[in-house]
Parts: sequence; structure tokens; C-alpha cells
Amino acid sequence: MTLSYKELIPASFPANARVWIYQSSRLFSMSEALQLEEILEQFVASWKTHGAPVKGWANLLFGQFIIIMADESQESVSGCSTDSSVHFIQSVEKKFQVSLFDRQLLAFVIQDKIQLIPLSQVSHALQHGFIQADSIYFNNMVTDKNGLENNWMIPVKESWLANRFALV
Repeated sequence: MTLSYKELIPASFPANARVWIYQSSRLFSMSEALQLEEILEQFVASWKTHGAPVKGWANLLFGQFIIIMADESQESVSGCSTDSSVHFIQSVEKKFQVSLFDRQLLAFVIQDKIQLIPLSQVSHALQHGFIQADSIYFNNMVTDKNGLENNWMIPVKESWLANRFALV
């Protein structure tokens, strides 16, 4: 599995552009992914803050992660425009019958595939070698473009999980 994605992120957005990552509870099928990409484009084209268009970007990465980005250098994304993006994601959940808000479901690269492990099972997975300190973890808590490019996919030992499970 190739883990390259940085070339998909628009270079025209500044490093501090805001980012929201929504991880799907399952892989989208090819037909769903094609539909979703069209829906994402429509959302970004109509996204507004205080009546002004948001310079936004959205994409589905690895068939499982919806990334939304907003360049706030011209217009700040207000509470209402953030709410509209959350409502949009909720509509995606309903349309495709997936969960996009489950922060207890963590994503790792295991044996060249993205695998989801509930937080409650991470200790077991570590103890039995299913995941290791060097396993790649998707840090969906990044909040800006710089974080997306440099801290989204990191070894478990460099994540918050290292302290929680005494890997340091």
C-alpha cells in the first residue's frame, strides 16, 4: 500500500489552513467514493462564512478519511460555517450508512492495510504484537495543513498512545 497523499493537498493553501479529519468506520466502495468526491466538491463550492465564500478543499483519502480544509487568510471560518460542515458530514453518514464521528475507533497501518482498532483493544493489540511502537497511526487530531502533512501519519511511539500505554 502506498501511503503518499501530500501531492493531493493543494499547495495554494497556507500551512496554517484549518483542517478537519473524519475517519469512516469502513472503507468506502469505489462507487461510493466517486459519489462522495462529487458531493465533497459541491459542499466546498457552496461553503460560506458570513455570506462570503470559504476558500475550501475537501477530499477522500485512502478511501476512508474525509479531509476538509479551509484557508482562513481572507475569511475566518465562523461557528455557523463550522456547524454547516458538521451537518454536511452528518448527512454523509446517513447517505452512506457509516460512522464518521467515532473517536474511539483508531486507525493503523498493519500488514500494508489500514486497520481500525477500538481504543479499548489497543492494549491487547500491543501485547500480542498486532501493533507495535513503530506501527503507523493516523493522528486525526491534527488541526492545520502543516499537521496534516507532517503529523497525520506517525509511529505509535510518537503519538499520545505512547504515554497512555507506556511505550516511552
